[in-house]
Amino acid sequence: MEAFRKYFDGAQLAELAEAEPSWGVNVSTVGRHVHPPHKPYPDPLHPDPYCFSWSEGRRLHEFQLVFIARGSGRFEHAFCPESLVEAGTVMLLFPGVWHRYRPHEASGWEELWVGFDGPYARYLMQQDCFDPHHPLIRIGFQTECWDVLARLIDTVKYEGVAFRQLASCLVIQLLGLVYASALLKEAPQLRQEQIVRSIRYQIHRRWAEDLDFEALAGEHHVSYVWFRKVFKEITGTSPGQYHLQVRIAQAARMLRETGLSVSEIAWKSGFASEFYFSRIFKKKMGCSPSSYRKAPAPPANQKVQNNPQNR
Repeated sequence: MEAFRKYFDGAQLAELAEAEPSWGVNVSTVGRHVHPPHKPYPDPLHPDPYCFSWSEGRRLHEFQLVFIARGSGRFEHAFCPESLVEAGTVMLLFPGVWHRYRPHEASGWEELWVGFDGPYARYLMQQDCFDPHHPLIRIGFQTECWDVLARLIDTVKYEGVAFRQLASCLVIQLLGLVYASALLKEAPQLRQEQIVRSIRYQIHRRWAEDLDFEALAGEHHVSYVWFRKVFKEITGTSPGQYHLQVRIAQAARMLRETGLSVSEIAWKSGFASEFYFSRIFKKKMGCSPSSYRKAPAPPANQKVQNNPQNR
């Protein structure tokens, strides 16, 4: 996923609030940024209402959900002392509440965020698990949360049909996933589950890249043969096929939600050519990319075909 940031101005926010149908959740900013080590934070591209210094901190006029995907840092809040923030942590920021945060200088971090408000958003944020006195929620790496954030960013970036309403629904879905994580908490995991979960994170974060699974297994000090067997036992498919399914799912989403050409989508999805992309897409989805784009939207629970011979 590429770095991206969007801040809606006052006129745009007024237009968003009047969009029909209105779901009671208005998105004001969304983005992803990888902040490198040994660089001042925050970077100067934040506009005035969002930029802050560590010495002064900040108060927002909206809710924000900030997910730290990689790296670590510090967080301080009007209702809690300075705390460690590790990868897999959600920071929930409430309007008018003073706070400040920054990555550790040696590590930097990767952050994804969405700012939002609205009557239904305020209702959701009144639920017990969303407590301004406990703004840090450890969710670990959940592919569902990552995928919703990635889709939210792309929805705003490409501004396709009904993107305002879709963005509102994605924020509601994201809050539901975070809420469930806060209720259930993360159960202890076996080592093999931790390794598979870590590499699934790499697949979803770098889905358009060519991944060296032998090297990724080596980084976790296990053999590729062992890793491939465990990965298939846990997910039901091989690492390579899982990666391909993620690519095809992302390409299918872009076909539905953007005006990008098939060749552009093939390139953005990491395929060597439009011809190869179209052949693989038809094999997995049962129709060509162009036919898929023109066909009525499938049911929400339809998934990429996963035939046994493709595993």
